[in-house]
Amino acid sequence: MRALVYGLAVAGVSTASALQRRDWDVITGDDVVNAERTSIADRLGIDLLDAPDFEKLRSVLADCDILCPAPGIPEHHRVIEAARATGTEIVSEIELAYRWEQERTGGPRPMLAVTGTDGKTTTTLMTVAMLRAAGLSTVDAGNTETPLVDAIDDDHDAFVVECTSFRLAWTRDFRAEAAAWLNLAPDHLNWHASMDTYEAAKARIWAAQHDDDAAIAFTGAPDVMRRLRDAPGRQLTFGPGGDYRLDDAQLVGPSGLIAATETMRRSLPHDITNALAASAMVLETGLADTSAIERALGDFTGPAHRLERLGALSGVEWYNDSKATTPHAAAVAIRAFDDIVLIAGGKDKNVDLAEMAVEPERLRAVIAIGETRDAIAAAFAGVEVVETTEFLPAAIERAVELARPGTTVLLSPGCASLDQYRSFEARGDHFRELAHQQGVC
Repeated sequence: MRALVYGLAVAGVSTASALQRRDWDVITGDDVVNAERTSIADRLGIDLLDAPDFEKLRSVLADCDILCPAPGIPEHHRVIEAARATGTEIVSEIELAYRWEQERTGGPRPMLAVTGTDGKTTTTLMTVAMLRAAGLSTVDAGNTETPLVDAIDDDHDAFVVECTSFRLAWTRDFRAEAAAWLNLAPDHLNWHASMDTYEAAKARIWAAQHDDDAAIAFTGAPDVMRRLRDAPGRQLTFGPGGDYRLDDAQLVGPSGLIAATETMRRSLPHDITNALAASAMVLETGLADTSAIERALGDFTGPAHRLERLGALSGVEWYNDSKATTPHAAAVAIRAFDDIVLIAGGKDKNVDLAEMAVEPERLRAVIAIGETRDAIAAAFAGVEVVETTEFLPAAIERAVELARPGTTVLLSPGCASLDQYRSFEARGDHFRELAHQQGVC
């Protein structure tokens, strides 16, 4: 069996190594071949194609059983077009891992899955915390530091898979016993050919479910609810009026009380929504009970860079939400506070930024930064104070001047980081460092 793995970043390297461990013949390729990637290929003992053209790819794929594109390879890339021309199956790393797990001696272990435009990481980690509180060994895999092809080789009881559209697009059999779709908003339109193909990729999270699996959707997302009607599994909802919902400051489900919000370490609006989704997954599969959920929520602090509280300065709270790389995610963060100095902007992802500005009354001021600073300023034209500056340090200094006791200074960019930073993590780390230099603690 022969595979072309295209793209030698984290997921690509793990996929190539996992294929080799299963005695596949592997060849790799990348659009950018540098010393690091050449060294990786040499270490693995495999050929590395340097930015091959369409004809070269078609020739190589004619002798391959599968193409495994790295998550960063868009659906209109020439390697995808070459695979379609040769009829070569396109398989993501979560699809490969799922197929291998079905062949496991002793049988496959449970998988839970999370997708959505925003909130995937927090909900995934919250689900992991609930399973661990129930005494299970588990891991967050997929769009995390641990690709699923690596996780299945470890001794776990269950897996929680964070599913991006990039990974779901190239699945056929991938199935989770419980799968939650959190929301849908325009994003990654530089990767997908259209919003339609983005939505269709997300919908793959339910497509292979069995009739006793749980398909879980957010009541506040009309497009997700529309897709739920076609899900083959048991159709369940969370959010206002849903099967899992907030009722008098309590999380409740079909069987009654799950946990009181006062027992949650974090209970901002998005924390409650994510907790409902995670609770639905673990309860519907029977992998955890309400006591485990309550313990997990009592300790859960959330991931770095997603509404991460940095501290306070002179009565002003500071939050790092660098992971909010879409307008939808930034809007969720803005709804969590009532008096905000917002720092927003970054790299343009070709999406409408107006969604960020739907509740301008919450904003004391907006400081727009980065490549999209003028577009951000235009979106927030209704806010009394809107200023632009290119770089984050100047924005921090101005935020200190504009904030008053009771204000929240919020970095929630609504845009990617790649205009100035290598990742949203690097941007958030810089914001944290600058805030602490100002005396935030």
